[in-house]
Amino acid sequence: MNIEFKEKQQFTQWWLWVIILGTGTIPIIGIYKQIILGEKFGDNPMPDIALFIFAFCVFALIALFWFMQLKTEIDQDEIRIHFFPFVKKRIFWRDIKRAEILDYGFVGGWGIRLGTRYGTVYNTSGRTGLAIELKNGRKFCVGTQKGSEMKVIVEKCIKMTK
Repeated sequence: MNIEFKEKQQFTQWWLWVIILGTGTIPIIGIYKQIILGEKFGDNPMPDIALFIFAFCVFALIALFWFMQLKTEIDQDEIRIHFFPFVKKRIFWRDIKRAEILDYGFVGGWGIRLGTRYGTVYNTSGRTGLAIELKNGRKFCVGTQKGSEMKVIVEKCIKMTK
């Protein structure tokens, strides 16, 4: 089982990280003002324990975005998709009715998009992906930054399974 195609994607949009890290400053400022300086943080400050819980949740969200990645591997037997830490799929070529690289346009954002005309869409950026329809009627699409490279491999694997 030689891997023909391999891609690893992460959220690398600079503006997204400005928002995420900017949000991370709020609990830091709150803890500094309220716990260290002993001043009120805002007109209606939350209890200290709630501030720590809020900080934990914000930093957990930042860590989630930091570690989240979409891995796609294709070989002559199957397509493997791992959108860490949420989804892990193995799709065998023999179960695929149709597979094509296409421009899926804007599907409401990045991440995991449910209920689109392509089924579930897994992406981290861009608008190009591998749309797959299974023989059982289920559909999904996997985003890629290497559309032309993936297209060559997909067409090769489809020919091998026929």
